[in-house]
Amino acid sequence: MKWNRKTMERLFLAVLLMILIWPQKAHAMHIMEGFLPLGWCLFWFAAFIPFFIYGLISIRRTVSDNPQNKVLLAFSGAFIFILSALKIPSVTGSTSHPTGVGIGTALFGPGVISVLGTICLLFQALLLAHGGITTLGANAFSMAVVGPFVGYGVYLILKKINVSHSISLFLCAFIADLATYFTTSLQLGLVFPDPSSGVVGAIMKFVGVFMLTQIPIAIAEGLLTVVAYNLISANFPFQEGGILNDGKK
Repeated sequence: MKWNRKTMERLFLAVLLMILIWPQKAHAMHIMEGFLPLGWCLFWFAAFIPFFIYGLISIRRTVSDNPQNKVLLAFSGAFIFILSALKIPSVTGSTSHPTGVGIGTALFGPGVISVLGTICLLFQALLLAHGGITTLGANAFSMAVVGPFVGYGVYLILKKINVSHSISLFLCAFIADLATYFTTSLQLGLVFPDPSSGVVGAIMKFVGVFMLTQIPIAIAEGLLTVVAYNLISANFPFQEGGILNDGKK
């Protein structure tokens, strides 16, 4: 099996070009350091850790099945890191960003993303001051757990009812993105309830703020995910559902 390096390099350059030309603004992204009380930080870490352990097992099995999967694991991680590091100004004065989890979810399943997404979030917190260490569990639970698992569920359902692969993949990335931000809205609403409408009202307000810019971003992310997946599939053999093999059907 040959890996077309030129095609992959062009894809990386295209994504990097997006970073250079996309307008940015100096705001933090994810839930920033110190924004959640310690009790909630511990709660989200406890909720996230079982998925992280499951993800480690999934990665080990994926590499054991085919050592060449390391290439796409690295690519999936880079795709997540680059897209989720984009800072896109929101009309509300905050920022939004893609998540990049759709392509890895379609290739390897959501468990793997629990690890790859967390590694990306950790490096962004340490190197870019995006998110935080105490809030890593909360950010990982929303972007590396809920988003991928919900997106993968949508992906499997659509495949079972014979929806085209491109549409299934698009909606996997699209729904995973929106599910991430809905979960973040839930996390913030639980901590900062609205004085008049309580937790539910606060969650709906956070959802409204995020979705003004997140829906078009999710659409763009879905389209980019389909393009990237098609470029990869042209150079790697696939089993049904997107899992790689050694060229055997």
